[in-house]
Parts: sequence; C-alpha cells; structure tokens
Amino acid sequence: MSNQQANSTSVTTGQIRGSYLHLFKPYAIKPTDDPKYSMTILLPKSDIATKQRIDAAINAAIQLGVASKWNGTRPPQVPNPIWDGDGLRQNGEHFGPECKGHWVFTASSKQQPAVVDATVQPILSQSEIYSGMYARVNVNFYPYFNSGKKGIGCGLGPVQKLMDGEPLGGGISAEAAFGGGFPPAPQQPYAPQPWEQQQPQPQYAPQQPQYTQQPGAPTYPQQQPMYPQNTPSYQQPAYPQQQPTYAPPVQPMPPTYPQQPAQIDPITGLPITPGGIMGL
Repeated sequence: MSNQQANSTSVTTGQIRGSYLHLFKPYAIKPTDDPKYSMTILLPKSDIATKQRIDAAINAAIQLGVASKWNGTRPPQVPNPIWDGDGLRQNGEHFGPECKGHWVFTASSKQQPAVVDATVQPILSQSEIYSGMYARVNVNFYPYFNSGKKGIGCGLGPVQKLMDGEPLGGGISAEAAFGGGFPPAPQQPYAPQPWEQQQPQPQYAPQQPQYTQQPGAPTYPQQQPMYPQNTPSYQQPAYPQQQPTYAPPVQPMPPTYPQQPAQIDPITGLPITPGGIMGL
C-alpha cells in the first residue's frame, strides 16, 4: 500500500467516546480468534465532518479491494463496519443507551497502539484508560478477503485521551471513588468497663389490680398487715423511772390547851359530863 493510499484510508477522528477498551493487553472474543488490541468507538452524529471523512476512507478502501484483493470485482454488497447506534446490532438486538445518537464501530490491531494524554505524553497507568472516557483515535480502513468473505475492516492506530467521562458498564473512575478523601473511621460500639456495670435493681411485685365489690358477692374479712404500720425505725430505750426523794409533808400538831378542872354537880356531887345538863 502506497503512502497516498494509506492517507486516503486513514482518518483521525474528532472527540469520540471509547468503550470496551483493550489497549494494554490483547483480547479475543472467541477462544479460536487471535487476541488483538481493540476498542469500540462512539462517534457523535453531530460530528458530520468526521463522518464524511470516514465515508470517503471506506470508499477508498473498496477501490483498493477491487484492485488488489477481490480480483477486480466489487461485491454487490460490501459489509460496512459503521453501525447506527439508534438501530440494531448485527444480531438483531438494540444497542445500549450509551450508543444512542452515535455512529458505532470497532477498531483492532495485532500491534499495541500508542496511548497518550492531551499533551501527547505516554500514558503508563492502565487505570487512566477505561470505558467512558473521551478521546481522539486514528483508524485505518482496509479491504479483506477471508474464508470467502469480502468486506472492509477497521484498523486501530494511536489513541489520545482528552478527558475523563462517566464510566460505562457500572464502574467508576478512581477520582469518583476516592476524590472525597478518606472516609470517617467507623465508630466502635462502647463497651462498659467492669466498674461501670449497672447493679441489679430490686424487683418489685406488680401492683395488684383494684376490683369493685359486685352486689351480692360474699364479703371477706380484711386481712391485717403482718407487721405494724408506721413503726418507727428507732425506739428510745426505756429506763426505770426514779421515784422522787422528797419527804411527805408534816401534818401540823393539834393545839394543846390547859386541862380545865372537872365541874361538880352541886345537886349530886358528881363531876359534870361534858355536854350534859346540870342537875340531871
């Protein structure tokens, strides 16, 4: 292939989105296939200029196939490597939601492509390359004739990562996973120390429900408490009561009078008895 033919079949895309990236290790879909470096390219339909250059490169590859691969005969229908993301896959299934509004095609190579950043410096960390990132890709369209099948294939050239994007396939980038810094350490449940163990609380008997005396129901004598009510917690010891030591009062003595001589009854000549009547 001359340089002029190579230039006519080679296209460097505008900004695309990468999916199913295998840029650091070759990959084979089937065990019988040769492992290759590959990626699926999602070209926005709004990038009309890139799509026109791709169509021109495919036509150049068809002309190359007629002249060199297909014995001067163009097949009635040449399989096109470009698929409509709003349509159906080759197996009849719908494309994923990330393909809506895009042209979809896969590029592969047996040689590992160069992978660089926005300043064209080599990217060595594989974690920076993931499905969902935005990039520019150089691809080359070529004719093939394999096992009786004729068509146009897409070769993978250098890949330039432009910026990060939302990862596809449920994964997340390292920035999204760890950009918030270290998470707070989990709080361990507090275990009380032996001296902080709570002492067992005394158990109290549940309060008995109060029942209302029904008319005609038998009455029972109320039980007296088994211990005295309002018993003071401390009783003063009893001491023997001391009797007063004072003497009883002195009774006054009756006054004494001089004894009168007995009166003699002049009639009888006998002493007159007190209280008697003289002469009787």
